[in-house]
Amino acid sequence: MNEKEKELIQKLDQTDLEIAALLERRLSLSEQIAWEKAAGGSRMFDKVYEGRKIEELMAASSEDVHRHFIREVYSLILSLERRHQYHLLKKAGASGRLPFIEVSSLTEGEKPRVVFQGTEGAYSHAAMCEYFGNDVNGFAVRSFRDAMEAISDGAADYAVLPIENSTAGAVADNFDLLVDFENYIIGQQVVRCEHVLMGLPGTRPEEIRTVYSHPQALSQCEEYLNAHPAWVRIPYANTALAAQKVAEEGIPSQAAIGSRFAAERFHLEVLAEHIYHNEANSTRFIIVTNQRIFLKGAEKISICFEGRHSSGSLYNILSHIIYNNLNMTLIESRPIPGRNWEYRFFVDFEGNLNDSSVRNALRGIRMEANNMKILGNY
Repeated sequence: MNEKEKELIQKLDQTDLEIAALLERRLSLSEQIAWEKAAGGSRMFDKVYEGRKIEELMAASSEDVHRHFIREVYSLILSLERRHQYHLLKKAGASGRLPFIEVSSLTEGEKPRVVFQGTEGAYSHAAMCEYFGNDVNGFAVRSFRDAMEAISDGAADYAVLPIENSTAGAVADNFDLLVDFENYIIGQQVVRCEHVLMGLPGTRPEEIRTVYSHPQALSQCEEYLNAHPAWVRIPYANTALAAQKVAEEGIPSQAAIGSRFAAERFHLEVLAEHIYHNEANSTRFIIVTNQRIFLKGAEKISICFEGRHSSGSLYNILSHIIYNNLNMTLIESRPIPGRNWEYRFFVDFEGNLNDSSVRNALRGIRMEANNMKILGNY
């Protein structure tokens, strides 16, 4: 390192010390502003002011590269200051209250009425029984929307809906339905998709000629089926209906692929187990109600929001989760109907609505996002 370089580095170090002192002074002023805003009921995030501030600072620079640098640096500074202001309010106990009521149980009083999409023996039916018990007062409807309408109209207390599969990904339509209806997630149930081959009691494998199942289940069991090339694979609407067909028609040469739960429901015999090649294949179902409630001890928050069309908007929104030491577990995007190239984001993160860090993060996200909705705590 030559003398000139050493001299420049020393000047840079001195400049950094000056910047650090100025940043500390700026942060102190922003803290005072936070208390004044809180006392006057003003919003912490003033988009117009911050935009004007950055434009003024950029205009003071003579070179494009410097203007770009100033924009990036001050966007970050202002974002960090907002999060610090929210944090101060949290420490002072001003995190705000949320319109959700904590309950200790879902099954107090009368037995709840539960709706699921599909048919008897389907994986959604199995999820309902695993969550509420085998004696649950449940009924099936044709579509996911029908299930959401049933709880909105009061025909059911809870609905069971698939939200994501570990191999196939998100059930996109159900994300959209969570926005369309004022229904909220109260719980979840993960069901392993452990497909079996089932047939009439006493059926021998060499008798089988045709196998019925949902196309996805046939694909997930392809390795097993390839070992039986003489079997004709026939796609069916879903695994439970395939099992029902085999049971009702009573033809020994027919078999179905589905869950052990479906085999038991339709009194079929399991002819082969573990015929799927992905041991980790599971579906996560959500339990939904029309009440803004959450169970004591709930540990996951689901929200959705629309981001503003500006540089760093999504980063600034999600940074409230990081700043409050919360762990994000899912993010999905869905196009907003009627608005080309605009998207709504769905985010899950760990926490409970009673936690001040969660309320602080939600406050910050609500300030910076468009149309933020809490979908549930479960």
